[in-house]
Amino acid sequence: MSSVVETVTDLVTPILEQHNFELVDIEFVKEGQSWYLRVFIDKEGGITIDECALISDELSEKLDTCDPDPIQQAYYLEVSSPGAERPLKKERDFENAAAEEANIFVTLYEKIDGNKQYEGHLINLTADELTIEYRDKTRKKEVVIPRDKIAKARLAIEF
Repeated sequence: MSSVVETVTDLVTPILEQHNFELVDIEFVKEGQSWYLRVFIDKEGGITIDECALISDELSEKLDTCDPDPIQQAYYLEVSSPGAERPLKKERDFENAAAEEANIFVTLYEKIDGNKQYEGHLINLTADELTIEYRDKTRKKEVVIPRDKIAKARLAIEF
């Protein structure tokens, strides 16, 4: 599966660069009986449905001309925006979130202070760790999380 993601990354990157779009993430997953190739794209100010359709068409053409076919099984191609709760994967994603003191949700590989998940404002970022200010009942607290302990991170909508 990682070879599919790598191949699709190589194919879609020049297409996205041509349109000044950003590749956020690619996943190739089986759900039920069906396989899905999902490509998440974005740009400054957000991506439109027409822009997603454009990239879907161009990527589909590229995939159809590959020999050998990088994806042996039947699959559905989905190109979309990462949404308001976009994943934080690249360094730039974390830097942007820190600059805005964005609300983020982090899942950890192992517990820190008894928790494997934290949601709060990203108030500090270094090469090795991040600091989140979160609410514990009525009190504000801070947790410092080593970056190598982060399994997943994403923006979180604050209510």
